Amino acid sequence: MGRMTGGDPSLLRRINSAVVLHALRGTECATLTEITRVTGLSRPTVEGVVEGQIEAGLVVEVAAEEGAARRQGRPARRFRFRAEAGYLLGLEIGSHRVSAVLSDLDGRILGTSQKPVLASAPADERLERLRATVADLLRRTGVSRQAVRAVGVGSPGIVEADGTVRLGTALPEWTGLELGERLRRSFRCPVLVENDANTAAVAEHWKGAAAGSDDVVYVMAGLSPGAGSLIGGRLHRGFGGAAGEIGALHLLGRGETPETLLSTNGEPLHPLDEQAVAAVFADARDGDAQAQAALDRFVRRLVHDVAALVLALDPEVVVIGGWAAGLDGVLEPLRKELARYCLRTPRVALSVLGEAAVATGALRLALDHVEEQLFAVETTVTARR
Repeated sequence: MGRMTGGDPSLLRRINSAVVLHALRGTECATLTEITRVTGLSRPTVEGVVEGQIEAGLVVEVAAEEGAARRQGRPARRFRFRAEAGYLLGLEIGSHRVSAVLSDLDGRILGTSQKPVLASAPADERLERLRATVADLLRRTGVSRQAVRAVGVGSPGIVEADGTVRLGTALPEWTGLELGERLRRSFRCPVLVENDANTAAVAEHWKGAAAGSDDVVYVMAGLSPGAGSLIGGRLHRGFGGAAGEIGALHLLGRGETPETLLSTNGEPLHPLDEQAVAAVFADARDGDAQAQAALDRFVRRLVHDVAALVLALDPEVVVIGGWAAGLDGVLEPLRKELARYCLRTPRVALSVLGEAAVATGALRLALDHVEEQLFAVETTVTARR
């Protein structure tokens, strides 16, 4: 391929197109004169770009208001960005459920769907359940599969750039699964697979507890805790995608596992038994002494895990999600203990998005991909280098 230069006509056309589309997307509708003023481009250039994007289906002329022509003469033509020209999917694959969220090209949520799945379900069954969830959502919203422009996926485990799960102990048959390749067979568009804690961090940064903060740690608190982080507004995956795997930190001190810490009868909880975890927290709220002791042990471990990330990354905000989100008594002990261990105590908040965080972040992954294509965005939160 030849090297592009500042005078390359194809490069200039692409830049001009992106500038005009971005301007239109940022307003309800606009005239050619208004677009020219906002972009600084010449009127002939703007007119050419708009006509080209109308042919491509991304821009449409807005009909003049009735009576406007009689009152003022012929009104100026007005145009808008067609957010309905394509659709995006965000998918979550969990131990007990799979879920999907659909949006237009503006990121406006059009519908959601979820289905339960057994924690012991093999990979094929779990993926088939996910496909059925997507099919149900598309059917209810009246969106064709061909209209989907990108799919984001949040999955447990260490995920490589091509969507292969290099290590995934939370789900049966997940380690080594070519998840991206398997899902691409169901769609005629890019499928981007990411670790679930990473997508949740992106979601809270987009429209949750970390909105407006560019240095963020999201902690998916549970029996197998994980974390996602944004540094300077960009998702931090680490060299091999294993950043944030705080569930292994107890190995450094050879301490007890989280499932042992939360036990109230001497028998470790099953690593995927969310109901048992919820029961311990509920009993602690009701004053059960053994459950309160288990909760105290869990919080101390959680502080240990979070403090390691805070000392290394110095985030502005730490968002607590997963099983611990919304549970009384978790936030204040975390704040107090982090103040003891950390040189600068970050703001600590519970997840705003709750169970929707992973799928919402996966949707943002798909939206970032499309924005890079349409608007020539230099950097996005989720772009891989």
